[in-house]
Amino acid sequence: MREIAQTQSFKDLVHFGYIYIDKTEQIFNLLKTRRVFISRPRRFGKSLMLDTIGTLFEFGVDPYFKGTWIYSKWTDITYPVLRFDFLKYTNDYDTFRNMLCKNIWSFARKLNIRDEITSDVSTVEVLFDLFQALNNHGIRIVILIDEYDAQLTANMNNPDIYEKFRIELRNLYGVMKGDPSIRFLCMTGVTRLKDVSVFSVGYDIKDLSYHQPVSAVAGFTRAEIRKYYIDYINLAVSLDKGIPEEQVTEGQRDALLDRLSEEYDGYCFDKFYEKKVFSTWSVNSFFQEVIENQRVVFGDYWYENGGVPSVLENYLQTHDIQISEMLFENNNVSCSISDFLNPTSLLTMNEKVLMCQSGYLTIDSPLEGEGLNVILKIPNREVFRALARLISRKVFQKYKKPTLLWRNVLAKGSTEQIVSELNLIFNTISYEKYPVSNEKVFQGYLHIFLIGARQPVFTEVQSSAGRADIVLEYPQRRLVFELKYAKTDAECEKRLLEAVEQIKTRRYGEVSPQKKCMKLALVFNGDPKTRKITHYAEVR
Repeated sequence: MREIAQTQSFKDLVHFGYIYIDKTEQIFNLLKTRRVFISRPRRFGKSLMLDTIGTLFEFGVDPYFKGTWIYSKWTDITYPVLRFDFLKYTNDYDTFRNMLCKNIWSFARKLNIRDEITSDVSTVEVLFDLFQALNNHGIRIVILIDEYDAQLTANMNNPDIYEKFRIELRNLYGVMKGDPSIRFLCMTGVTRLKDVSVFSVGYDIKDLSYHQPVSAVAGFTRAEIRKYYIDYINLAVSLDKGIPEEQVTEGQRDALLDRLSEEYDGYCFDKFYEKKVFSTWSVNSFFQEVIENQRVVFGDYWYENGGVPSVLENYLQTHDIQISEMLFENNNVSCSISDFLNPTSLLTMNEKVLMCQSGYLTIDSPLEGEGLNVILKIPNREVFRALARLISRKVFQKYKKPTLLWRNVLAKGSTEQIVSELNLIFNTISYEKYPVSNEKVFQGYLHIFLIGARQPVFTEVQSSAGRADIVLEYPQRRLVFELKYAKTDAECEKRLLEAVEQIKTRRYGEVSPQKKCMKLALVFNGDPKTRKITHYAEVR
């Protein structure tokens, strides 16, 4: 069984014999365009993609690309590769400029043209001198820029510093524009910003972020997982079912892939909305845990590894988001195609576009056609849980009770204790920003709070007679909530009777495994003078 890589170096993948999902056909398609930009969320394999491209240009197909799709197709010569990884650069403006100059000087020294770079102050002049020297010597190079927008996202709440970086980057890319010494240029990032000028009319960098031929250049397809991770799939099914690996069937493999898809698939970077991909980080982490723990657990790997990207974290410090559209896993969100394709600045970007670019939403309709809007959605369950935690931090930030104490209320508390605590929670919500206006929103806010508090919560739990709104599973107790909403005091009693009747007739919570079951009917009174749970009952 080949090991799963924990490196962004393509040469290390080959040298140590790690699993490599062959993306060279997609890379070949990418290289047909001489200057490209590609946007993907964090932890999606952008850095490995760039390193693979760099290795191909530096060394050719031998020895690293034997056995890959591109081996017999690539005939170009080799080139020096100038690499910039802005994630490794400082967010301080002056230090950033010094680091950039040192990077260029070091590259020039390797080409024996360092003496021809006369400037030691201006990054633009240093880069200009480099290109002049390259052209004088007839040297062509490849430039790879990883996370070009890192300094912009880090300073989006500091407009003055943001503006300095914006102008610096605009000027740098202005020097690169059309220079004949550049054989190929590729930029990656999270955001596509017109105010940097890279994507303005007249620039020669083409945005391939939603170009179908490269839509799976980062991320795994279902077919790729089945092919390259077959040993891990067999092991996972074997452990889950308690059978020998050689007895695993195709149907069982498909069932595991279906579950993986629900958790980690659903991202689409194809403008025709045809091809979808899994999160690479999450799939690799899942199978690594299968090996390490010898059990099958569908964890929240993307969120645990910093699932609040810095661009979104910084945005939320000074902005609110329209939360009501994102309370539910299967909700669709509409966004203007113009806003989606042409964000001007991080400072003014449409929040839905930012949520999409940072990985919390993905497209759910084509980007081409007669429609004026694109439909966005939450890609999968893992991302929904990450989004719920993000929203919970924003909405319930004033609720300070430690998670363990709150858990004890649910796992061991009385009806009165639970209702009292729930009212404390809902009392922390700003009703101007996040109004509880109907039963669905009541359920949505309670659900995201419970996810944010890391409770074992499930919604719309089906049984033979119906679906319970919310179910919590603790070792010694199952907790069932049937939720109702009343606009006025006069409606509350009626809604309570409806909830009680539903619990009784539909036998909510009476499922395997059997355990002590506490069933609560809860009515949220939405009267502006009340706004809390006023009617409740434990159903025995």
